[in-house]
Amino acid sequence: MPLLRPPEGLVCGVDEAGRGPLAGPVVAAAVILDPARPIPGLNDSKKLSAKRREALAIEIRATALAWAVAEASVEEIDRINILQASLLAMRRAVDALAIQPEHALIDGNRCPALRCPAEAIVGGDGKVAAIAAASILAKTVRDAGMRELHALYPQYAFDRHMGYPTALHFRALEEHGASPVHRRSYAPVARLLAP
Repeated sequence: MPLLRPPEGLVCGVDEAGRGPLAGPVVAAAVILDPARPIPGLNDSKKLSAKRREALAIEIRATALAWAVAEASVEEIDRINILQASLLAMRRAVDALAIQPEHALIDGNRCPALRCPAEAIVGGDGKVAAIAAASILAKTVRDAGMRELHALYPQYAFDRHMGYPTALHFRALEEHGASPVHRRSYAPVARLLAP
């Protein structure tokens, strides 16, 4: 991964998982890596196998100076929209860090309102190690949460598609209607609920 040189001082990388799914929360993570303990193999979570993500998530938790994960609920997504909910989850993750960062690097093109300077980097999860680490934590935590929702609502096969709009998910929605964890503001779900 061609890494960008982060600013000096304590820098946290921030990323989210779950903007596209039709169900479940959006999850964000913030990570301050330890420069003395680099983690080989960090990359955009979408470019890693599930097994590799899980292994890296364990290493990130063990070696990072600080990390935190937060979410915005389905109700919040429906109330304030997915972009604002993603920024809210990111802010919650940064606020939850045990060490306050001096600078935040955010994956994407928008920054949440933070207590420290923040910079948005498009494709940052493939360019900045701390953002890659955050993308891995956000994805693994969200996937684990979707597996828990699968146990409550097995008819939707959340363990297979993690709430993303797949053919399998659409079939389940048509057959069973929307569950309490479906995002009612998303067009495919809203269409099903229309009278």
